[in-house]
Amino acid sequence: MTTAEATITKTKWGIDPAHSEIGFKVKHLMIANVKGSFKEFDGSIYTTSENFMTVEADFFVNPASISTGDEKRDGHLKSPDFFDVEKFKEIHFTANTVEKYDNDGSFELWGDLTIKGIKKQVKFDVEFGGIAKDPWGNHKAAFSVNGKINRKDFGLNWNAALETGGVLVSDEVSISCEIELVKQS
Repeated sequence: MTTAEATITKTKWGIDPAHSEIGFKVKHLMIANVKGSFKEFDGSIYTTSENFMTVEADFFVNPASISTGDEKRDGHLKSPDFFDVEKFKEIHFTANTVEKYDNDGSFELWGDLTIKGIKKQVKFDVEFGGIAKDPWGNHKAAFSVNGKINRKDFGLNWNAALETGGVLVSDEVSISCEIELVKQS
């Protein structure tokens, strides 16, 4: 091991749930957007020093924590028609590649997304908000994370045809997250 390799330190980051949000939206009736979020999530994030181009991340979401503002719809989304939360207890994302880094700190984050036991490579566009120290001495980093997936790629197949043509729920799901990390000691 060289001296340079010996001085590289890993920095552990935790997710600040009070200042983070995991959201999504889908087209309903092919004309309107329905938004939702997941209320329970966590992750294990490591960087070399504070360099997020070296990020190693495992991120977990509890699909049973889904919330769209409508209990009946939430119940249907938790059923075997969609997330099947009795059988599949987590949604998992493991980051494995950072690409196309911009001078403003934005980058593409590639990784494996697993929903209902189906793993697919996906890309998220990440906007780095920066690093700041809060009034209590905590170092925080902020990110906006956006991407799109096809829900049918993950076995979320339920739909209903409309008599005017089209379907009740779009296949494309837009994912929009605001993530604030706190540096661990």
